[in-house]
Amino acid sequence: MEKQKQEKNLLQITKPRTKKGGLITMPFIIANEALDKVANVGLYLNMITYLMQDYHYDPASANIILTMWNAVSYFMTIFGAFLSDSCLGRYRVISIAIIFELLGLIVLWLTSIIHNARPPSCNVFTETACATPTVGQLLFLVSSLLLMAIGSGGIRPCSLAFAADQLNNPENPRNQGIMKSFFNWYYVSVGISVCISTTLIVYYQIKAGWIKGFGLTVGLMLFSIVMFFLGSPLYVKLKANKNLFFGLAQGVAAA
Repeated sequence: MEKQKQEKNLLQITKPRTKKGGLITMPFIIANEALDKVANVGLYLNMITYLMQDYHYDPASANIILTMWNAVSYFMTIFGAFLSDSCLGRYRVISIAIIFELLGLIVLWLTSIIHNARPPSCNVFTETACATPTVGQLLFLVSSLLLMAIGSGGIRPCSLAFAADQLNNPENPRNQGIMKSFFNWYYVSVGISVCISTTLIVYYQIKAGWIKGFGLTVGLMLFSIVMFFLGSPLYVKLKANKNLFFGLAQGVAAA
């Protein structure tokens, strides 16, 4: 009997720790969210200037393009939330979304590097009107905006909920206090990153030029992705609810 107890104690000591989540995951998630905001918020503010200067759009047309981009980004959150809850789970949706976001930023960066990707520069000494973008140039630009919209559609509905999954432990008596503390720090980090993006990033893009400015956003987004995947072994990855379709059908039938 004594030998069995010793073997049981030894097994408990040598058993690998399987507990995941907790505060240790927060630096990775918050860093990912903050860097993503730094890279993208300032980009949106400066895009109207980019469209007017390099694509020769008038203010109204440039504003329409940005409004449609913003609308598609928010509309895509419906699909992102549905995929995370019913098919892929939050971790997979975020992982795919941040890759799409990075690809969109890279394509936008290429529009500033490749001269033929934009209309030729205007000559202020001639009376000829500035050339409008060709169909190919416009498609190249729109593809970057669409990729970023898909990325935003996966990140926005899942990021905060995924972070809450890491801390939600009803068995812990301090669970409520930990969750409150997390949400406070989460929104503080978002607020600081937005302030940095709307000031320093916007200033740098205007002063250093679009190539360096867009390159900085690509670098920040790449670092954000690295931070997110570094914490992958520590995350709680809840599975999707496969019965969501059945639940929706029941709701429709009941209605």
